[in-house]
Parts: sequence; structure tokens; C-alpha cells
Amino acid sequence: MTNILLEKKGLYAVATINRPKALNALNSEVLQDLNELVDIVNADEEIRALVLTGSGEKSFVAGADIGEMSTLTKAEGEAFGKKGNDVFRKLETMPIPTIAAINGFALGGGCELSMSCDIRICADTAVFGQPEVGLGITPGFGGTQRLARLVSPGMAKQLIYTARNIKADEALRIGLVNAIYPAEELLAAAEKMADTIAKNAPIAVRACKKAINEGLDVTMDEAIVIEEKLFGSCFETADQVEGMGAFLEKRKHAPYQNK
Repeated sequence: MTNILLEKKGLYAVATINRPKALNALNSEVLQDLNELVDIVNADEEIRALVLTGSGEKSFVAGADIGEMSTLTKAEGEAFGKKGNDVFRKLETMPIPTIAAINGFALGGGCELSMSCDIRICADTAVFGQPEVGLGITPGFGGTQRLARLVSPGMAKQLIYTARNIKADEALRIGLVNAIYPAEELLAAAEKMADTIAKNAPIAVRACKKAINEGLDVTMDEAIVIEEKLFGSCFETADQVEGMGAFLEKRKHAPYQNK
């Protein structure tokens, strides 16, 4: 990966999109690196949570690379949208929890990237938006779909139709982010959350993610069956035996072994 830095920190990892001179804008190379990042993290059983952030103080990801997109044909535009959607969906459905630490601009593809993560927290300097209609296009990497699911269809339509940027406080108010931190405290807060998640029983955490994500796409009757099966599967794990045993014996559980 030439545009993403990956650092393992015990049971979690931090991935930093590293194109600061371009405000970490997404081009084909960055999308390919994101695809590779998911493969690398998925293959490493020691990583139980992932923090995703941007390099520099100004930008998480300022958007997709307009220069690259400006000359696309209809077919090329559709292919570029598919490439981004495939990568973001791959990130969204990876088994372990992901936290977006949004350290600045999260516009267009950057906002869409953050929405592909499980949890979003941001700096007080962060700015969000889907400005695509001001450029003559639609959001192309899932923005019309994930934003509507996260903040309500009406609010998503307002933000997308107006192409208006919003600041961190409004993003928190509408439910786009979970929390705001001073910029200098953001990454530490994200890492603390990742470490907390990583110390819980990892099979159970992954089962919770799967239950939530898959349950949202089906009826309630179907969703509770998904939960029941995942709930039952936990009783085959050593982590469940240790966790419940420690509770009943009134002691602190041993480190979970992911088995």
C-alpha cells in the first residue's frame, strides 16, 4: 500500500490514508489500497478492531479525485462508482468493528467512506457534506443509501439536494457521528475505544456486528432468527466458558483467546 499507513497496536490497528497534499482525496490507487487494507486486516487474527483516519490536520478524506473523474464517460463513471462501492462494501462487511476518526474534511467520498465504518467520531474541526450535485453528478460510493439509513431519508435528501456542508455539531445532532472531541484528542479517543472493544470476547463482538448489519436488511421476524443462531453459536466457544465462569466465580476473566 503506497497511500495507506497501517500500524498494529496490540489487539487493534490504526490505518491512516496518507495523501496530505491532496487532502487524502480518493483516486483509483487509494481505492485499491483500501481494498488491500481490508484483505491484510482480515488475514491477521490478532487484529480485533480497526481505526481509520486521515493524515494531516485538515482532512479525513476531502472527496474523490475530481481530476480523475472529470473526463469519464458514462460507462467509465459507472465502473468507477462500482469500484468505490465494492471497496466500501467490503470495508463495511469486514468481520471486525471499524471506527472512523474523522480529523477534518469528510466530503463526498470521504463522508461515504466514514459511513462505511461501524462507528464515527470526529474532531471539533470536522466538516461533512455530499457536494456532488454542485458538480453535476450524484454521490457514487453509497452516499444516497447509507446517509438515508443513518440520519433519516428526509435529512439525507436535504443534505444531498442542497450540497451544503455541515460542521461537527450539526453532524452530532442529526446522528451522523457518535461524539466530538478536540482535534488533538481525537485519535487517542478512537484508540481507547478500539482497545476497549478489542478486549471483549472477539467472537461475540463479531457476531454482534453480523447480527446488526444483517438484521437491518430483513424483517424483524427474520432478524431475530439471525440473532438466535449467532447467540447459540457463542456457546461453542472457549471465550463464553471463560467469561461466564469468571462472572459466576466473581473474578476478572482471563484475556479472551478468540476461540
